[in-house]
Amino acid sequence: MSGNFISDKLKRKKNPQDRHPFLDQRSQLWSNKTAVVGLILVSFFFTAAIFAPLISPHNPNETSLYDQLKPPVWHDTGTKKNILGTDDLGRDILSRLIYGARVSLLVSLVSVGLAFLLGTFFGSLAGYYKGKLDSFIMRIMDIILAFPYLLLAIVVVAYLGPSLENAMMAIGITYVPRFARIVRGSVLEECGKDYVTAARSIGARDLRIIFLAILPNCLGPLIVQTTLSFASAILDAAALSFLGLGAQPPTPEWGAMIARSRSLILRASWVMTFPGIAILFAVLGFNLFGDGLRDALDPRLRD
Repeated sequence: MSGNFISDKLKRKKNPQDRHPFLDQRSQLWSNKTAVVGLILVSFFFTAAIFAPLISPHNPNETSLYDQLKPPVWHDTGTKKNILGTDDLGRDILSRLIYGARVSLLVSLVSVGLAFLLGTFFGSLAGYYKGKLDSFIMRIMDIILAFPYLLLAIVVVAYLGPSLENAMMAIGITYVPRFARIVRGSVLEECGKDYVTAARSIGARDLRIIFLAILPNCLGPLIVQTTLSFASAILDAAALSFLGLGAQPPTPEWGAMIARSRSLILRASWVMTFPGIAILFAVLGFNLFGDGLRDALDPRLRD
């Protein structure tokens, strides 16, 4: 009798239906090879950004007239002192790439964070209250969406003045509709469920219902959108800096590095090539990881 009881208990523990959904999502994520590759790339750039002062071989802004346009180490005239070569002012490219990762990730974190907060707030209000407030908020979002993201960001930065801080604000403003539309749709879907009706029946306040009951159930799409927006923010920040509206000299930023080296593309191609490669792999990493998160968090895409 006791043996059967223990056997039944073990079977219940091994029942796949008893597993927490988070465990299934984690397993789905780790089984996705492209997502793992993306996570490795993202972790690499975050590690470089965090530990930049420790791993950078030189000061990124230190100039040397005797080391101008030195080629990478594998070139015949390259040296181990400057593994990826130097630019036209003798600054070490590897050091500037490492510190550039810190600038690019900071811009993406601040701008996407701003868009996340504003978009979640306005989207949740529109989805919960509906009616005229919903129409008013979403028409504003439609107006913002009517402009190309980069063009609108250029207009905002041109009005506020070229600087890294204004570039963050401009990118954040242009990304607000992305989050607002996703949150609004999720909140509209959740509002018709029983737990929301129960919360209203016991007299819970609207803001408490929105932010403590509904929004936690909308995090899946938000997390995916946040990850994918990091990639877009890195590209947009590089574009603004390339146009002279983002990071200002001598700040080591990938887009600004490409802009400065345009005239050197035929004479010293490595000065422009390496920042471009850094942008490529950073954007690729966030996109691959975001796609993997989407597959893991969306039950309709699971096998």
